Amino acid sequence: MKATAKAHTNIALIKYWGKRNEPIILPTNSNLSLTLDGFSTVTTVHFQEELSSDEFILNDKLIEDEASKRVTGFLNKVRAMAGKDMYARIHSLNHVPTAAGFASSASGFAALAAASTKAIGLELNDTELSILTRQGSGSACRSIYGGFVEWQMGEEENGSDSYAVPIASKDHWDIRVAAVVLSATEKKVSSRDGMRRTVETSPFYDGWLQQTPKDLEEIKTAIHDKDFEKTGSIAEVNCMRMHATTLGANPPFTYWQDTTMRVMQTVQQMREEGIPAYFTIDAGPNVKVLYLPEDERKVKQKLEQIAGVEDVIVSKPGKGISYL
Repeated sequence: MKATAKAHTNIALIKYWGKRNEPIILPTNSNLSLTLDGFSTVTTVHFQEELSSDEFILNDKLIEDEASKRVTGFLNKVRAMAGKDMYARIHSLNHVPTAAGFASSASGFAALAAASTKAIGLELNDTELSILTRQGSGSACRSIYGGFVEWQMGEEENGSDSYAVPIASKDHWDIRVAAVVLSATEKKVSSRDGMRRTVETSPFYDGWLQQTPKDLEEIKTAIHDKDFEKTGSIAEVNCMRMHATTLGANPPFTYWQDTTMRVMQTVQQMREEGIPAYFTIDAGPNVKVLYLPEDERKVKQKLEQIAGVEDVIVSKPGKGISYL
């Protein structure tokens, strides 16, 4: 009863920001992402009769904090579905900076869901796996698939119609993403806490909910047409609207650092110089820059020259879940 799965992280081009049901993670808005080949998690799950509790080993270190409780809570769902009570030893190698705005939980829970269900003998289709994965980490439900992926918010209170669907394969469009690493340290306000505070207290949040469906429909058309300028500009504006809601929260907060601002300004300057590039930022200080393959050398060079930038990691569209 052992299986290993690999999942890649994703970058949201239309942001997921806020839950309408926190226990089973139902979003307040549908959203869209691009799976990236540059960041991944490989997880092995081994269910064993002799274990008296789950053991979670992340990057060769035994984890016994809140992250371990989340893993056990998720495996309880898997055990309930399978009708089996065995505990598991989980080995996970995370090739993503944790809690720094690089969606480490997306690849982490997608790999955990795939490996654990296969190990325990469940035969789930992609939709069923996405629904289950969503209950560990919302953004993880999109990492089931490669390429461009929409997470449909759904309407049912039990979450049966809230899952991810692929809208364009990784081979549809060779768009590039440069992940600009500013800080690998954990953020002070987690995504979960930040969402909750924003939904409950920000007067800007209603405007976010009204505009986001329009952004989603427009960017899907742009992706279908391979319209880079439209895709990039919608993603950048949607990102800025999301972060504006955090400034309206009580107390207000931001995930940005001064270097975050310098990267944003550099990307805007690139466009003035005729290099099409756009930025997006999730719940963390690090910036992701969208560009086309022919501009890769120029974009990477300009980003690496910014003071405070530790690394620039280039990604192409990545694939979905794979079993090793």
